[in-house]
Amino acid sequence: MKIDGRSFVISGGASGLGLATARTLISSGASVAILDLNEETGAKAVASLGGAPSAKFFPCDVSSTDSVSSAVSAVTSWIKEIGKPLAGIIPAAGVGAPGLILDKRLNPVSLDSIDFVLNINLRGTLDVTRQFLPLLAKSEPYGPDKERGVVVMVASSAAFEGQMGQVAYAASKGAVASMTLPMARDLARFGIRVVTIAPSMFDSAMTAMMSNKVREGLQKAMEFPARAGQPEEFASLVKQTIENVMLNGVVIRLDGATRMPSKL
Repeated sequence: MKIDGRSFVISGGASGLGLATARTLISSGASVAILDLNEETGAKAVASLGGAPSAKFFPCDVSSTDSVSSAVSAVTSWIKEIGKPLAGIIPAAGVGAPGLILDKRLNPVSLDSIDFVLNINLRGTLDVTRQFLPLLAKSEPYGPDKERGVVVMVASSAAFEGQMGQVAYAASKGAVASMTLPMARDLARFGIRVVTIAPSMFDSAMTAMMSNKVREGLQKAMEFPARAGQPEEFASLVKQTIENVMLNGVVIRLDGATRMPSKL
C-alpha cells in the first residue's frame, strides 16, 4: 500500500506509540487524523507534527460509540477536504489497570477495573475499526493487487505471557490477537488487510508509570536488546506492515526475544 498521498486514522495518536507512528507516516507523505481523549495533548501533538494538512486532531473517547461516530463523521469530511483517500486504520489507544483476580485478603478484582480495560483495549479497538471500515472500503483500489488499505491493531506480549495482576489486560490483548485472522478473512473480499503488532515493554505514557523495580525486573527478562523498545521502532514496523502487501492475518511479536516470567 502506498503511503504518500494517503490518509490514516490513529486512535491514541497524541502520545507514545501512536504519535511516533503518525510522525513516521507523515514523513512518508501521509496525512494523519489523530484521535484522542485529551484536547490539550492532541493540540500539542498536531503542532509537533506540523499542523494541517499533515495532521488534525479529533476528540474521541474510544469507549463511547457515539464519540467514535462523531469522530468518523468529522474525519470523513476532513479527508474529502484534503483529497487524500483513507488507506489505514490504526487503533492504538490502550490502558492498563493491574489487579490480582483474587488478592491475599480474598477480595476479587473490581469489575469496574476489568470493564475499564476491556472497554478501551478491546471494545474501543473493535468500535474504531468497524466504524471506519466503510470509509476505507470506499477507497479506490490501488496497485496490481487492488488493495484498499490495512488495519494495524496493537496487542501486547501479555497476550501470550501475561503476568500476575494482568488478567484483564491479557484478556483484552489476547482477544485483539485472536480476532486478527478472522477479521482478515472477513475483509479479504474488499482488498483490506489486517495485521496486529504485539510489542513487549516500549517507552510510552503507560510504561512511564512503572516503578524502577518493575522496570528493572522486566529488563532482566529481555534477551537482546536488553532495553525497552523505542516508539520509533514500533512505528517503523507499522510502516513496513502498510507497505508489504503479503503481511496479512498475522500477529507480529516485537519484543527482542523477551518472554515474560509469571512475576517479577
